Amino acid sequence: MHLGSIYLIVDDFNKSIDFYEKLLQIPVTRKNMDRFAIFEFEGKCISIMNGHFDSENPNLVVHKGEYIEYFDDMKSITAAPNTRKFVLNFWDENLRKEYERVKNLDITDKLTKIRYVCNVSPYYYFQFTDPDGNIIEVTGEYVPEEGEFE
Repeated sequence: MHLGSIYLIVDDFNKSIDFYEKLLQIPVTRKNMDRFAIFEFEGKCISIMNGHFDSENPNLVVHKGEYIEYFDDMKSITAAPNTRKFVLNFWDENLRKEYERVKNLDITDKLTKIRYVCNVSPYYYFQFTDPDGNIIEVTGEYVPEEGEFE
């Protein structure tokens, strides 16, 4: 088995594309109408699926096989509360610099400061949310300022 893509079902397709283009610092790699957008980078793939497209454009999408509401009702999936059980994790060589870059993008209203946790080794990270409330975590090399985590 091989990983094809991680994709997020989103409420506002264009807002999500704008968010991820700014965050990833790359344009959409490929787009299937306004239904699906793919970001390919460093051998990885994150995709955005418009949760409204199929129901709003039934003449553009052909479905065959059994309809299973739990999996196929994209409008309900889009409207469902985000349970925050899914985290996109990224890393950067300079966590402090990346934190400032993300902060200056002004793309989220939920952004933590750089934080620390240690169970086997020190782990520095910050978190924020995308337009649909998905948690994004960024970790990386970090030298704390004197007294920062005391």
